[in-house]
Amino acid sequence: MKGHKVENIAAVISCVEAHLNEKLDLDTVASAVRYSKYHLHRMFKDTVGITLHDYIHRRQLTEAAKLLVFSEKPIIEIALVAGYESQQAFTSVFKSMYKRTPLEYRQNEVFYPLQLEFALNKNPTAPDAIMQEITYAVPADIPDWMNFIALVIDGFPCLDESSHLEQVKQYIQRRQALIMRDGATIIGAAAFSYQTGSIDFLAVHPQYRHYGVAKAFLDFMMCNLFVGREISITTFREGDKADTGQREEYKRLGFAESELLTEFGYPTQRLILPPKQEKGDNG
Repeated sequence: MKGHKVENIAAVISCVEAHLNEKLDLDTVASAVRYSKYHLHRMFKDTVGITLHDYIHRRQLTEAAKLLVFSEKPIIEIALVAGYESQQAFTSVFKSMYKRTPLEYRQNEVFYPLQLEFALNKNPTAPDAIMQEITYAVPADIPDWMNFIALVIDGFPCLDESSHLEQVKQYIQRRQALIMRDGATIIGAAAFSYQTGSIDFLAVHPQYRHYGVAKAFLDFMMCNLFVGREISITTFREGDKADTGQREEYKRLGFAESELLTEFGYPTQRLILPPKQEKGDNG
């Protein structure tokens, strides 16, 4: 990934963030940054793993959710600010992503983001040169871990940062938290439970989702932590529009569907990875 390309995408993100309360689409942003919309679409998705349209859509819904909880603005006014022409259209899209209507979300009085602003590593190592070294996280890694959370929040609906911070401290104390870095930047993190054989948290920096980071974590855990054991993880249910690709990635890595769950009021599904078979094992 070339540095100037990352800088260009960072400029695009800054443009979007400066105009979140306006009607934004691919044509508008492409014109503002002087790219063809086809080139911009391709470059943005190659860099951060989701389309510019999805990024704008998710950021504007996140800001709308914030207004629902922390302001008294009428829902129709929030809908218009978020770029919708009617409250009905806004309600339909909001519910598909947040699993509650705007009114229900407001009444619940708990804000969580679908998408936060991407802060990119402007000097990433090339995919074929990065050393995928996984280490156990230590207390000094906690500030970087929490900054990392803001980049991967799209994979964890209903995540509360203060609660997650306390959980991370416990995982680190028990030596059940792992990280991978590219220089000073955390590019992947995982937390797991020996007792349940579960991966309780697994996330990859958006810029590095094509680097094989998730597979590297999985291989490390299968070979060092859960030898001969089944591994489980929970993720979005099939067809959830809030999913930016986590479920597809786990299925690609060999996880199979298990029971449907509801966690923190959100519909999820447990996925299972069978034990790794050794060569010559006919079982």
